[in-house]
Amino acid sequence: MQKRIRSYDLGDPICALATPWGTSALAVIRTSGEESIELISKIFSKPESLKNSKGGRLHHGFLISSETGEPIDEVMVAVFRAPHSYTGEDSAEIYCHGSLPGIRSILETLRNVGFRPAEPGEFTYRSFMHGKMDLTRAEAVHEIVTAKTQKAHLLALHRLEGALEKTLKGIRSALLDLQTSIEIQLDYPEEDAPSFSIPQESIQYCMDSIDRLLQTYREGKLYQEGVQIALAGRTNVGKSSLFNRFLREERSIVSEIHGTTRDYIEATVSIGGIPVRLYDTAGIRTSLDPIEAEGVKRSLSLIESCALVLFLIDCTEPILTEEEERFLDRLGNRVLRVYTKIDLYKGWYNQPEAQTQIGVSALTGEGFDRLSKEIESRLKEGLQGGTEEVLIESDRQKELLERCKHALVRFQHGIARRLPLDVVAMDIQDALQAMGELTGEITTEEMLSRMFSRFCVGK
Repeated sequence: MQKRIRSYDLGDPICALATPWGTSALAVIRTSGEESIELISKIFSKPESLKNSKGGRLHHGFLISSETGEPIDEVMVAVFRAPHSYTGEDSAEIYCHGSLPGIRSILETLRNVGFRPAEPGEFTYRSFMHGKMDLTRAEAVHEIVTAKTQKAHLLALHRLEGALEKTLKGIRSALLDLQTSIEIQLDYPEEDAPSFSIPQESIQYCMDSIDRLLQTYREGKLYQEGVQIALAGRTNVGKSSLFNRFLREERSIVSEIHGTTRDYIEATVSIGGIPVRLYDTAGIRTSLDPIEAEGVKRSLSLIESCALVLFLIDCTEPILTEEEERFLDRLGNRVLRVYTKIDLYKGWYNQPEAQTQIGVSALTGEGFDRLSKEIESRLKEGLQGGTEEVLIESDRQKELLERCKHALVRFQHGIARRLPLDVVAMDIQDALQAMGELTGEITTEEMLSRMFSRFCVGK
């Protein structure tokens, strides 16, 4: 049973800016709801053409101020008729110039004629409530908007296209067949009902499908949320130079003077399609300068929290101190030793020991591709992986899939112990409940509010 969010009144026509607040060539203002097209026609220079328009049509004209009767902006209005719209309602999109004063005037005029400002995620919420998409596809809308790399965008797009929904429907269909068989046994006298045998293949299909999805969770989380990586090491080993090489720009100050980087600098890069928050940290050393000492302290604290630490070692001075070795031992397998400045060591990669080491020159770029591949391999280590078409990254999806699996395990144990059929039937009902919450066939107001409130306004 679906429940509505009380603050998202489906009877209200709503409006919102769908593009970012800022000066631009064009801006898009979205509207939706009953009589939304008729309301816009009241402030459009060609009201009848808009009012009588079929869906999927563009109209050129001017928006007129409801207060002064003066033109606000020259616009294009796209008309969408229910149910063939994003929300499943009559809706229209206004394409106007990206002037902030103009945008404010249009939104104010829309409110004057009867629209209210949309809440975060309300357009997608209406799409869900009108059956245009299930909750997994609604989540994918948010995941596409917040994707940090092309890979994350592609994976979210597959979910939006319904790949995950299709898999979940297959599991739910098998569970419904099983529930129907059990109910026949419970509803009819034993002599009238056909003999009941447990469809082990069907149960195993559900278990295997759920397991495959759960195995993709870490990978999905990795591509959606990314990781933190720190460049660490002594002063003047090339951390800032390598940081700039990753960014392909001169972001961090490079100097031969020790202690130039006094606090960590951060930036986002993509490595193998994984969003990485990369940190250039202060050189690790004891300093009497209180500012540099505080920078080192902050850098050490940051390093402890990173998923991977690239510890840079000058290849011309490769011997580490006992204190440095203890520091690396404490970080364990989160450390990747990287030898820098190999352009100063002629034939560095010709050494036998260099074949198992990562060396790089931030100046020439030698070894950089090998370093990037090694980082990608480390980040993906231990992942089971799934196909690009079916992959989960939501905590909500993971928890509900686990709940469904646990219910099926209880069902199998109950059958093995020869428990009464009406007792084990409750486990199948619990599994179906979890699947219903996963796709949105069963919802609560609290759950919907928590999900859609994360969306941006206008989506």
